[in-house]
Amino acid sequence: MFSDVSGLEVLTLVVMAIIIFGPDKLPKLIQDTMNVIRKIRSFADNAKEDIRSELGPEFKDFEFEDLNPKTFVRKQLMGDQDDPLGLKDMKDSLDIRSVLDDKPAAPVNGRSGSVSFEKSDPAPASAGAPLAPGERPPFDPDAT
Repeated sequence: MFSDVSGLEVLTLVVMAIIIFGPDKLPKLIQDTMNVIRKIRSFADNAKEDIRSELGPEFKDFEFEDLNPKTFVRKQLMGDQDDPLGLKDMKDSLDIRSVLDDKPAAPVNGRSGSVSFEKSDPAPASAGAPLAPGERPPFDPDAT
């Protein structure tokens, strides 16, 4: 959370705290702040335990961090744990190149053909004469 705070900034904050609150009130302020942080943590832990107990025994291994989409994807698709949904088998069996090579491509706009991953020349313009080498295409300010 505070990984981008440098040492100079921390020192500045400490000096400002000493100036604002004074050296005699600062220890009491730090102690009160730590007590508030402990109470908030215990409240959050109790709330998590209450939610786990209300969900029942099916969710005894439930972790709130799993609700983060990045964590869920990492655990389910990358195989960090059991695979209850069968996603790992799907990932292993899916090879996009074999799918594209085995089936003929569906016609698009009345054209049939195959999909290629190789670089090709750009398609010619659909209207107008072809451009000469070095000639700039016409500019339409209403189209941009």
